[in-house]
Formats: sequence, structure tokens, C-alpha cells
Amino acid sequence: MAGGGFGGDAPGKRAAYYEGGATAYFVLAVVVGSLGGSLFGYDLGVSSGVTSMDDFLKKFFPKTYHRKHAHLHETDYCKYDNQILTLFTSSLYFAGLLSTFAASPVTRKHGRKASILTGAVSFFLGGVVNATAVNIAMLIIGRILLGVGIGFGNQAVPLYLSEISPPKIRGAVNQLFQLTTVVGILVAEVINYFTEKLHPWGWRLSVGLATVPATLMFVGGLFLPETPNSLVERGRVEEARRILERVRGTEKVDAELEDLQEASDAARAVKHPFRNLLARKNRPQLIIGAIGIPAFQQLTGQNSILFYAPVIFQSLGFGTGAALYSSIITGSMLVLGALVSMVVVDRLGRRFLFMEAGIQMIISNVIVGVTLALEFGNGAVLSRGVSVLLVVSICAFVAAFGWSWGPLGWLVPTEIFPLETRSAGQSVVVCVNLFCTALVAQCFLAALCHLRFGIFILFACLIAVMTVFIYLLLPETKQVPIEEISQLWEDHWFWKQIVCSDDASKEKKQPTSSNAV
Repeated sequence: MAGGGFGGDAPGKRAAYYEGGATAYFVLAVVVGSLGGSLFGYDLGVSSGVTSMDDFLKKFFPKTYHRKHAHLHETDYCKYDNQILTLFTSSLYFAGLLSTFAASPVTRKHGRKASILTGAVSFFLGGVVNATAVNIAMLIIGRILLGVGIGFGNQAVPLYLSEISPPKIRGAVNQLFQLTTVVGILVAEVINYFTEKLHPWGWRLSVGLATVPATLMFVGGLFLPETPNSLVERGRVEEARRILERVRGTEKVDAELEDLQEASDAARAVKHPFRNLLARKNRPQLIIGAIGIPAFQQLTGQNSILFYAPVIFQSLGFGTGAALYSSIITGSMLVLGALVSMVVVDRLGRRFLFMEAGIQMIISNVIVGVTLALEFGNGAVLSRGVSVLLVVSICAFVAAFGWSWGPLGWLVPTEIFPLETRSAGQSVVVCVNLFCTALVAQCFLAALCHLRFGIFILFACLIAVMTVFIYLLLPETKQVPIEEISQLWEDHWFWKQIVCSDDASKEKKQPTSSNAV
């Protein structure tokens, strides 16, 4: 291959030779690619608002509607506790976690672009079915189609953004996924605020507008370039070179291309990527990236607030319009957090944001829990001061999540998997993420009913555990080339005992087989 002068360098030591930067073509690719987050975000925002709209509840969940407007013989924490209603929300995530395993071979064999387009089509169909639903069965079918779209999109889009980005700005670029997610949430909440006043069909407009981001995703996706990593993995090296030259703005891409080819050689040698995830050398990625971070992202309790922010604020006595208005405020805080993270993630690093936000979220949850314990329940009306304190605390929590677990929960897993297990690993990431999302969605209202204010204390304790987890086990990955991150485990105080012992055992076996020959 041309420019093979880097061949003498050890694998993963060529980062100093990487050249080029961001071009207009690169910017266009990542902007279009990141639209996948808007599908996820729009659904989060819409489902939370629609499930509190009277017209929607009267048509599909009349018992919940009557309970919502009855204030006697029940605690305020329990008025929305309906498992069928929560199944409407969580069915999407159960469908998504199953579809992500179908997405993995598509992403690996046909490219990241193919999965992005598939997700857009399925999400579009789900929006149409939900907007025209006449019974609960149609609602659930629509949610399942939306879930398949999210399963494919969430599996492919974060990979796409990380792989096509230069190492120095990979963190900021990958967080476009989170930014479009939270913008999708905010747009959905603004739409809900107005459609709630359109009786009796406003909710149909809210869910039907999901077809708009899906259409943008599909049309834009047709013009997306495939990632060089995926092209090399599929043997299309010269095409990968052309894409690299266009997105980096230079013809001097030999060093980066050689790293990709070495990673691809290792990837092609792996016939069973899911099984390979269990190898000792991939143990850090499995525990941190595939299981720990995606599970903990949902166990912060953040999506519980997003799902049911209008419900929470209505239960606190804010009224329907004020509840949706308050949800718009929390959505704005998410956008602010995502923007802050994009600016500082490649400067301050991933670990700093995890640590700082962990402390802030713990404090916020404790304030909310203690305040509710002292002031809320049994028909009590919250004073203006207490209500403001609750909203400020929730906003502080949401902002902290917005610059930490929200974006980093997608960024870090896509960084740390080697190419040979990246697609399979991302499938496990999405599966664990959506399973925990569905679990929290299905259980949150029942837990709120039974634990009452204690639910927020529980989340504070879980955040403390996950903050310690990150502090002890995650090395800093900022500005490290994506195909070189495996070296970090060999230098880590804990993981080196596992990954290096695996390498040592292989070297020990090698002379034996050689002597046998």
C-alpha cells in the first residue's frame, strides 16, 4: 500500500502521524448522522406529555383518567399507577432491546448507514400507526415499530459518529447524538404544550409528528458516507481511503488507514463477535461499556423524570398547562447540559464530568426526597417556595445528567470496544440500556406509589455507587485514537491484571505449538 513508511511502528503507536481535521463534508456527515438522536429524544418527550393528556387518557385509559381527577381515598403519589399505561411507554424499549441484536449483523456486514436507514423507516411507520390508533392494540403495535427504529438507530448512530471523527474532537462530535436527543425532547415538549389544547385530537398530532425526524433521517441518510472503519472491515480499502481523504481534508491518511487495517485484520479473524466479548482481553469493555455504563445511565432515574415530568408536576399540584411548561424547562436544562458537555468533554475529560455530575445529582435527589417527605402527600398543597425549590433541584439534576451520564453513556462505550467486537458490543450496550429503560419505566410509578419520597433517596444511593464505579474502573479516554484505546487497559491499576495475564497465557502457549511443529 502507498505510504507504508509507518509499517515499522508498533500497532496503535501511529497517532502522532494522523493528519487533517474537520472538513465541510465531515460536518455535513456528522450533522445528518446525529439526527438519529432526535428520534429517541422526540419519543421520550412526546410519550411523557401524551400520557398526561386528558383526551388520550379518556379514550384509551378511562380508569386512569377518572383516578387522575379523583382526590379522595388515595395518596397523591398513586393516582397514575396503571401498569397498562406504563406498558404503552415501556413496550417501545422492550422492542428496541430485541431489535438491536438484529441490528448488529446488519451494521457489521452491510455498514452503519444500512442500520440508520432501516431505523428511520421503522420509526416512520410507528409514528403513522400511533397517530391513527383506534385501540390499545394499535398503540402497542405502533410503539413496537418505534422501538425497532430506535434499536437500529441507537445501535448504529453512536458508532458512526465515533468512527468518522478525528481523535481530538471525537468526544464533542459523538455528543451530537445526545444533543439531538435532548433537542428532540425539548421540541416534543413544546409541541405537547400546544397540542394539549387541541381537543380531542391534539395527542394524535403529537405522536404523528414523529414521522418528521424519521423522514429527515432517511432522506439525509441516503447521502451519508460510510465510515472508513466499516469499509476497511468489509475489504473496501480504497473506498475507505477516499472517504478518509474527504472527511480529513488531506491525502496524508496512511497512518490512520494502517491502524484501521490492523484493527480490521483482527476483526475478520473473529467469527463469533458476541462470544469474543467474553474473552479476558475484552473484560473491561464488557463490564464497563456493555453492562455498567448503559445500566447505570438509566438507574440515575433521569428517564423517570423525562417520562413522567408532567405527571410529577401535576401530582405536585402545578396543573396540566403548568406541568407541560415545567417539562419544557427541564428539557431546556438538558440542552444546556449537552452544550456544556460538547465544549468541555475533550478538555476536562470524561472522568471529571462523571465525578462532578455524580455529586450534583446526589445532592439534588436528596433535596427533592427530603422536601417531599416533609411537605407533600395526603392532599397537602405545596407552598410556592417549596414548589420553586423542587423545580430548581430537578433542573440541577437534569443539567448534571445532561453533561455527564446522558452524553457520556453513549460516547464511552463506542470508544472502548475494539473493531472486532464493536458492533456486537454496541448491540449489548443498546440492549442493556433499553432493558433498564423499560424496567424503570414500567416500575417507576408503582415504586413512586409505594416508596413515595424514598424513590429519590434510592436513586441518590445508586448514583453514589456508580460514581465510585467510574472513579475506580474507567481510565481517561479523551483524545486517544479509537483504535488505540486497548492500550489503556494494559496501564490501568486493576484491568492490567486481567488483560495482561490473558496476553501472557497466549505467549506461554505459543512456544509449545511452535516446538510441536
